[in-house]
Amino acid sequence: MEKSTGTTDAATGIADRPAGRTRAEALANRLAEDIVSGRFQPGEALDEVRIATAYGVSRTPVREAIRQLAASGLVVIRPHRAPLVAKPDDRMLREMFVVMAELEALAAASAAIGMTAIERQALEAHHLGMRRLVQAGDMAGYRDANTAFHRMVAEASHNAYLAELAAATQRRLAPFRRAQFDASVDRLIRSHDEHGAIVTAILRGDAETASRAMRDHIGLSGRAWETLGRRLAAA
Repeated sequence: MEKSTGTTDAATGIADRPAGRTRAEALANRLAEDIVSGRFQPGEALDEVRIATAYGVSRTPVREAIRQLAASGLVVIRPHRAPLVAKPDDRMLREMFVVMAELEALAAASAAIGMTAIERQALEAHHLGMRRLVQAGDMAGYRDANTAFHRMVAEASHNAYLAELAAATQRRLAPFRRAQFDASVDRLIRSHDEHGAIVTAILRGDAETASRAMRDHIGLSGRAWETLGRRLAAA
């Protein structure tokens, strides 16, 4: 196994030999982050040469990174054609949002029961901080804070396997969940209000209400994406 040299390419942020990971794995993580953040859009072709140039690597780790992303569902590999950023059809997206809603609802219920005092304080503080982002109309900041909010709830379930499943599904849906906030400021405001209901229930230790509020919230996120998707298709 390669040992880390502790060096990192300043331009690409990819460690020369990251501890416990190959260069391809480091690149896969960077590409996944860029897909989730919207730098690469669903359905966009991924050109190996351009990626290699942009990230300062050879084509070999690019090909391996793409294979890893395909295994996680973020990329679709096509024979004799450029791979694509995954773009599930409407039915698949609806099914994914249903699963996401159930996973996060279970996490919220578990968090309401088992969250530590420190975790409760951190969640409440994070939610209050998100209010300032809403007031400022900072959509980019809110998108990042929203991702962190859902991660905090999942981790506070103290169920490592549940948190792992939720994280994997969140990653698959991230480009679509983030896009909903680009549709309108109203969705940003409603999202924060929905978070408020979740936080209140969790802080009260009300597992049933926390679960229902989270399930409703994810369901509304899914419907917001469907509305946005129809607008984009009609444009």
